[in-house]
Formats: sequence, structure tokens, C-alpha cells
Amino acid sequence: ATRGVFQLTKLKVFYSEVGGSSSGVREFLSSGRIVKWAEQHPHIDIEVKVENGNHPRLEGEYLTGPPKQVTVKNESIRRIYEVMNKLRDSSGRKMKRLNKPVVSQTPSVQGVWTPMLDLSREPFKVQIVKGHQDSA
Repeated sequence: ATRGVFQLTKLKVFYSEVGGSSSGVREFLSSGRIVKWAEQHPHIDIEVKVENGNHPRLEGEYLTGPPKQVTVKNESIRRIYEVMNKLRDSSGRKMKRLNKPVVSQTPSVQGVWTPMLDLSREPFKVQIVKGHQDSA
């Protein structure tokens, strides 16, 4: 979700009525589990399409970005749930690889941490000095 708004607007399920690789998806659909998932996620439109001769896949359409397709060929019901939830939680934007480390023009005011700075086990002695006045 981006700022509390789920980006997935539509989830399409494609499967074959006769293909062996679609057996997990057919079992998922016939058991009514997709209806329960849809009731838990009313903000997502679900569309089921038969495509005989093709491997099963899930396709997510998003508010931002292009649709994402994930094949669920020969997958179990548990894996189909995982893929549906992954598509639900995705933003729709393409993944961007960061090749270079972040470089800042302003160095940290705290400085660089070293193991020598771990003062959590060091005892501190606190003294209150009475009658001490600053010379101004």
C-alpha cells in the first residue's frame, strides 16, 4: 500500500479447463477459496478467464504502473495464495536497482560510528558540585 491506498485494483486469474499445469488453480477455484479471498479484499475486482492451451497465471492491474503477471504453473493452493497476496501488496511500479551507495553533500553531524564508541557498558560517575559559579 502506498500511503494507505492499495494499488492493486484488479486481479485476473487465467487457467485451462483441461491442462495439467492448471490443476492447482482449478482446485483453488472449485473449492470456493477465491470467493473468501475476494470477500476479505472488497477493493479488488477479480476476474476469472479460461484460456485453454495456456499455462495458468495471475495478472494484477494497478493504479500506478503497468500490470504484473506471475505464472502459477503446477503450483499448490498455498503458493497461489502467496502470489495473490504478493500482487496485492505490490505497488505496481517497476523495481529499481540502486547500484551506487547513497552519497550526501552534507556529512553526518554525529560522525562515523566505531566499536570503540560503545559506551553502554561503561560506568559513569555523576557529581553535583555545590557553590561552583561560572566566571563570566
